[in-house]
Amino acid sequence: MLAYTYVAKGDLRLVQKPEPSLVNDTDAIVEITLSSVCTSDLHIRHGEVPRAVPGVTLGHEAVGVVREVGSAVRKVRPGDRVAINVETFCGECFFCRRGWVNNCTLPDGGWALGCRIDGLQAKYARVPMADNGLSLIPDDVDDLHALFVGDILATGYWAAKIAEIERASSVAVIGAGPTGICVLQCAKLYSPDRLIVCEKDASRRDFVKRNYPYAQVCSPEELPALCAALPHGGADSVIEAAGGDDTFETAWRCARPNAVVTIVAMYGKPQALPLPDMYGKNLTFKTGGVDGCDCDAILKLVAEGKLDTSSLVTHTFPLSSANEAYSLFEGRKDGVIKVALKP
Repeated sequence: MLAYTYVAKGDLRLVQKPEPSLVNDTDAIVEITLSSVCTSDLHIRHGEVPRAVPGVTLGHEAVGVVREVGSAVRKVRPGDRVAINVETFCGECFFCRRGWVNNCTLPDGGWALGCRIDGLQAKYARVPMADNGLSLIPDDVDDLHALFVGDILATGYWAAKIAEIERASSVAVIGAGPTGICVLQCAKLYSPDRLIVCEKDASRRDFVKRNYPYAQVCSPEELPALCAALPHGGADSVIEAAGGDDTFETAWRCARPNAVVTIVAMYGKPQALPLPDMYGKNLTFKTGGVDGCDCDAILKLVAEGKLDTSSLVTHTFPLSSANEAYSLFEGRKDGVIKVALKP
């Protein structure tokens, strides 16, 4: 089968690989029906993910149909439509029992798919710990609406959950890329009074204005004045989903004293923590990779129409055109938000 593969830094290509088979009795083999390209894949391409293994099939956002399961799998059966979780987790270790599944102690725990073990930009994939890593897609939810449940929508849900958003509060989201838009939708579930989205790209600002009219959209230049005018001199919760050279500083500066600043962006280089400048703001920072253990709940919200990320897919390519898809996505060409791949 064709698999889009990380060969070396800067070298991604389509490679012929054998179809995967069951390795453990907790595995499932899933036929991929739709996958996507994520910014994290670009970080791997540029050598910014040290744990990424050369030769690995890329991809950690996908939906598909179960074709085979190990003898210990109970949740899914062959023929089931499923959303695939970005993370592998046992559900039983110290971290998993506390919901911190990104830090699962399994050898392949946390983000393994498309990074340390073969991922989802292929026709078939092996999903370890399938009872935790797969979520059944309701019959009335199509592939497009379920595509991001296991990664960027799970990230948005997790980010909003840990940001301590209170009803009638103010929330600032830094970045209107795909993850930022998922954060925006999930933050709205908590009924804040103000949702501000800061984005430097004019076309993405326009996209948010068209699709999410409940949000106040601004440029980085406009954000300081907007936040200064909030009741307590800044946003109550700030979620950084951009990962730019200066967006970490933007995030903490627009927060009010004693706010929560949640960092879900992946950075390509270290960020400065200027403690003398921050002194007295008494900020709480929450950072890290998504704990993606709420996918079943997210799918329920999708089925109820409370979350809808289908509009994020602006371009679709066959897997055989993955090079073109990656080029368009990384170059932000033609108004792209997200690219889907069909095996």
